[in-house]
Amino acid sequence: MNKLRTACAATAAAALGLAALAAAPAQAAAQPAFLAASQMPPSSTPWTATQVFAGVPENGGVLCAPYKIPAQNTRYREFSTELDTNGVQVTTVARTEADAVKLVDTLRKSLAGCGPLLEQQNPGLDAVSAYHGKLAVEEGAWVYSLDTADPQIGNSDVHLFSVGRDGRTVTLVRWGQMGDLKDAPLKAFRKTTTTAVNKLWP
Repeated sequence: MNKLRTACAATAAAALGLAALAAAPAQAAAQPAFLAASQMPPSSTPWTATQVFAGVPENGGVLCAPYKIPAQNTRYREFSTELDTNGVQVTTVARTEADAVKLVDTLRKSLAGCGPLLEQQNPGLDAVSAYHGKLAVEEGAWVYSLDTADPQIGNSDVHLFSVGRDGRTVTLVRWGQMGDLKDAPLKAFRKTTTTAVNKLWP
């Protein structure tokens, strides 16, 4: 009888343990980290950052690379200042490292060819894309710029872009404001890019 009671007690304890495991919330999978507002290139007014959102930004993603980044397993954060300087970081975790390599190649081609494509799509617009080299961080990061001017309305804008990879994780950072490439903080943006890639995974 004692053996039977002991066996029943053990069975009940095991059942309670399984029930407790089933009731416990599943631990969230680790996610890559994002830049903080203070890690964007210095500006005359402070940067602010949104929360991190799931998916890609509106209109398919990022200037020069719309609809190139899959929404699945992707998150983004937007940045802004009081002087219309703005930016965004979009990060995606690919299914395999080979997929991540392909995504980096796709994004690099889009950024490199953005100027000519914009001129084709917008007659009268002057748009020049330039490549500014590779950064030695994790599996690498590549920096580009886009300088645009519309003579009809007399305004010009400059954007800096970078694409970096750490294993299966790819991150794209964009910075932009009114002005020309000579006004862009290219050196500081390189530092921001290095920080962004290094922060992805501790």
